[in-house]
Amino acid sequence: MPASDLTKISGVGPSSAKLLELEGLNTIESVAAASIAELTAVQGLGPVRALEVREAAIQIAGSSDKKDPKKDEKKRRSKKKKKKKKKKGKGKDKKKKKKRKKKDKKKGSKK
Repeated sequence: MPASDLTKISGVGPSSAKLLELEGLNTIESVAAASIAELTAVQGLGPVRALEVREAAIQIAGSSDKKDPKKDEKKRRSKKKKKKKKKKGKGKDKKKKKKRKKKDKKKGSKK
C-alpha cells in the first residue's frame, strides 16, 4: 500500500507514513488497531501524537465500514418521523385536556 493512503490520517505526512510502514503499520486499519506503545515506537511519534493519529485512523476506518449510506439516511429520517409523531400526539392531548377543563368550569358555574 503506498504511503499516500496513510497520509489520509490527520497528523500523518509522507515521512511519517514511511516510518509507520517501516514498523509494519501499512494500512489505516493497522494503525487504528495498533496500541499506543506500538505507535510510540515509531520515530517522531510521542504519546500525545500517537493517540491523536490512532483516533484519526479509527475514525477513518470506522467510516469505511458503513455499507450503505442510503440505509443510514432512511433510518435517521424514520427516527425523526417517529419523534414528530410523538410530539404531535402530546400536543393534541394537552389541547383536549384544556377543552375538558373549560367545559367542566362552565358546567360548574351553571349549577
